[in-house]
Amino acid sequence: MKMGIPGRKTAFGVIGMGSRGPGQLETLLQMEDVEISVVCDIWQDRADAAADMVEKARGVRPDVVLDDREVTCRKDIEGVFIFSNWENHIRIALDAVRNGIRPAMEVGGANSVEECWELVRTSEDRKVPVMLLENCCYNKTEMALLRMVREGLFGELVHVQGGYEHDLRDEIGLGDVNRHYRQAHFLHRNAELYPTHELGPIAKYLNLNRGNRMVSLVSVASKSAGLHAWLKEHRAGTDLARAEVHEGDIVNTIITCAGGETILLTHDCTLPRPYSRGGRIQGTKGIWMEDNRSIFIEGRSPVDPGYWTHRWESDEKYMAEFEHPLWKEYESFGMRGGHGGMDYLVLRAYVESVQNGTEPPIDVYDTAAWMSITALSEHSIASGSQSVPIPDFTNGRWLRERKAAEGMYTLD
Repeated sequence: MKMGIPGRKTAFGVIGMGSRGPGQLETLLQMEDVEISVVCDIWQDRADAAADMVEKARGVRPDVVLDDREVTCRKDIEGVFIFSNWENHIRIALDAVRNGIRPAMEVGGANSVEECWELVRTSEDRKVPVMLLENCCYNKTEMALLRMVREGLFGELVHVQGGYEHDLRDEIGLGDVNRHYRQAHFLHRNAELYPTHELGPIAKYLNLNRGNRMVSLVSVASKSAGLHAWLKEHRAGTDLARAEVHEGDIVNTIITCAGGETILLTHDCTLPRPYSRGGRIQGTKGIWMEDNRSIFIEGRSPVDPGYWTHRWESDEKYMAEFEHPLWKEYESFGMRGGHGGMDYLVLRAYVESVQNGTEPPIDVYDTAAWMSITALSEHSIASGSQSVPIPDFTNGRWLRERKAAEGMYTLD
């Protein structure tokens, strides 16, 4: 299917209209083959606002419910978008799968390894696919890097890094005021709380769950000072100013892979800093780093005479040379949606997998493995940063390269 040509009309439900849901709903309403039959949020004002958006765009008001179970049991929808708080993503997805509805979950970490296994086994038993809406897999830079990796520019990969490095002190500290779920996690957990933005693209570079897999991890957390200082200054006179914050300001997680590669994930949300996903790819032929957008490729990059011979160069020409074909077509079609356009691509990948009855490009095994890192890192930190095994959610299927997802949105 060519981008921009509508598929068959398909009905969906939407759950969760907090900070993420409205933007995603706005993007979905730009797809004329997507019908929104029902919207849901636990807060009436948010659910009504979502219904208003649909009615304004389509002229038809969807059903409005406050209980997600009234969405996941419906017979008139084929899929459901889950934009709710982190701790309910998998629970809602399980309800959908058990009723034959294909769920698409927004990103976030798992509460436990057990719920990840339950999601995998239920999806397998009911033969209902699950997709994680990891938009960073579809970012223009990450997709160009995926092409560079596939074409061997970096040689054999040895080490990859990524981070969620984002000053969120305002969002976290005002969570009780703005009805945002992130605050409770930072107050009560100590973990790699948001692993998939960095891990999703890395998993595709390293063929994780498709010929390779994550084997074990070690997580280390710094002290917690940044958010506590912010709360003392900005929430003085409230209980939060005296609350104990469990989440370390910096959480580093080192993952080892069956192929011998290492992955470093960094979670950094409660200290002042510019935004970054901290990307780094290093192999036998070269290295790329995000923060200074620099690259060195042996045999291609400048080399000076003398002892200090290697010299960084800008990655700009490489990004142009290795632009992913999907992005070439997307720019011709016209970018839309949030986060530089990648939101539209990940949503469209899910929609077309539902319409065509095919496996999504980020499947239930990816979803479980990536989300499990939160619970596993929490266990590692709590046990004095001991090494923790990472389950094989594919039950051995990773040993052989599995069939790639079909369609133009494949990430394989």
